Amino acid sequence: MTVSPTKRAALVEHARLAIKVGSQSFSAAARLFDRETRERAWLLYAWCRRCDDIADNQEMGGVLGDQSDLGARLALIRRLTALAFAGKPTGDPGFDAFGLVAREVGLTPAMAEDVIAGFQLDAEDWRPRTEADMLRYCYHVAGAVGVMMAVVMGVDPKDQETLDRANDLGLAFQLSNIARDIVEDDAAGRCYLPVEWLVQQDIEPGQHTKPHHRKELAAMAARLVALVEKHEAAARVGAAKLPFRSRWAVLSAARIYGAIGRKVRARGPEAWNSRTYVPRAEKALYGVRAFLSAVINREKVPKGGIDWGIADFRPTLTLVIARSRRRRGNPEP
Repeated sequence: MTVSPTKRAALVEHARLAIKVGSQSFSAAARLFDRETRERAWLLYAWCRRCDDIADNQEMGGVLGDQSDLGARLALIRRLTALAFAGKPTGDPGFDAFGLVAREVGLTPAMAEDVIAGFQLDAEDWRPRTEADMLRYCYHVAGAVGVMMAVVMGVDPKDQETLDRANDLGLAFQLSNIARDIVEDDAAGRCYLPVEWLVQQDIEPGQHTKPHHRKELAAMAARLVALVEKHEAAARVGAAKLPFRSRWAVLSAARIYGAIGRKVRARGPEAWNSRTYVPRAEKALYGVRAFLSAVINREKVPKGGIDWGIADFRPTLTLVIARSRRRRGNPEP
């Protein structure tokens, strides 16, 4: 389906407003892109935001609605996404925006399904048992989006090595979020720390955010940040293949999100007394440093090399979901 310039402009404007309201950090980072890439990033975000809202039955990340019809909501996401890939009108600007950017850059249904699987995990109140489970979750809710963002930035969809490094950036982002939001997530009834980690710290189920466990919580947060730094370093290596402005944006984002995790680690048991954030002036400094790194473009391969990729996080999702359902006494799909 050919989209007229007027229709495209309307979809871009809708997407711009969606990201402005839904994610100030992503909106600010997108300013570093050239105009074409920035608009495409907005279009992709609009779909991600809309899928998230449908999955959680909410508006722009607001209060959760009735969660009883999860299957129908996920089916709607998949149906509208399929229509978007087919180039057909969906009746929803978020999905129309996605169809547009998918055609322009070559996003694939498999890439989209990996992201939708992440919405399914969150909506089903899924909990990781092992570190590998947690990383698979991070892939589906963030790494897979990083892969699509790489394609938006001009990476060939067949360039698996660079897509693997884009996944690393998403993993680093999500792991930082998990570390920062442990107490906030617990208040919402969610926990993304592996059960095995809690057992190793001798923490009883549902008690990991209690005041008497803050020392153990800080130790687990430090463990998360070690993973952040591993994947952050790998992501910086992959940025070398990106156009300059995209490389600058990626290196800036990597530094800022890495800083969130490191601040959590530095605060220790006090990390959750108030929200950890990176001040605007500090973000600007990271942007300057990222600019210099983007110009030099000589990021070092992390110590020990890189011997992992998307394939390490993708293949067993169905088994992970099924195991979680059995543990909670839920029926198989």
